[in-house]
Amino acid sequence: MRAAGLGLAALAWSLALSAQAQPQLMDWPDLMGRPLPKASAKIAYGPDPLQVAEVWRPEGKGPFPTVLMIHGGCWRSGLSNLHIMDYAAEDLRRRGIAVWNIEYRGVDRPGGGYPGAFQDVNAAADALVAHGKDYGLRTDKIVVLGHSAGGHLALWLGARGKLPRSSPLRDGKPLSIAWVVSLGGLPDLATAKEGCGEKTVASLLAGSRAADPLADTSPARLVPLPVPRMLIHGDLDDTSPPSQGRAYVVKARAAGDIRAWTYSIPGEGHVEEIAPGSTTWASVAMGVESVFASRDGSWTIFLPPKAPSLP
Repeated sequence: MRAAGLGLAALAWSLALSAQAQPQLMDWPDLMGRPLPKASAKIAYGPDPLQVAEVWRPEGKGPFPTVLMIHGGCWRSGLSNLHIMDYAAEDLRRRGIAVWNIEYRGVDRPGGGYPGAFQDVNAAADALVAHGKDYGLRTDKIVVLGHSAGGHLALWLGARGKLPRSSPLRDGKPLSIAWVVSLGGLPDLATAKEGCGEKTVASLLAGSRAADPLADTSPARLVPLPVPRMLIHGDLDDTSPPSQGRAYVVKARAAGDIRAWTYSIPGEGHVEEIAPGSTTWASVAMGVESVFASRDGSWTIFLPPKAPSLP
């Protein structure tokens, strides 16, 4: 009995150590259970109820540096909406940065998927250029920031000037983009099925009549780009692990593109990437601040003390 008791005690001690070693990752209720902040204004950029953008305007006269923000949710409106980014938008607003937080039609809504979701992102970006000044927003040096599937759309928006002329997605004028920031993004639709499921990616591309549906939809196929990009992941993100960012940067480098970088934050996951109070979001927010504060628009990487070396 004594030996058995010691064995059980040792097992309990081992489990306790294991629990301490494994960080407790945030889940969506941990984020969405917080009091929801309110945007400053809401505008429609199209006739559909989902074709809207919310403006997060800091106090003061402006003009304010601006982030165009795109939410994720595996491109499905029934899974997520723009409010999942409200906490990040509020944090940036408190830092004196305006946010243009956009909604778009997902694959599970009429007109969504291809080409609708992409055309919505185009139209929302064009609306920022057309109406941003009415709210005191600067539109000459925009940071485009997206999370998860929104990271894919952010990278895609940064590349829309390279779309084939035959593509129905080639509309609007390219933004004046300072940086594209992908948080736990899905830069390669050929591998995005690992995070969102093969059927979801197939639904996203179902409307394409192109022989190669990835040619005008997958950011990994649109390198090289002149726009600087930062791909940031929690190293425990199982929706879009750091390998996604690394693979994109490798493809960019192989194409002669030296303006893409990636890094990961240890001990954090997919939700932490857009959750104020997390190490990952702190690194993101300070990086965005550094872009607007520097004369040359350079990004300063802020890492926790035990962060791994950059690739």
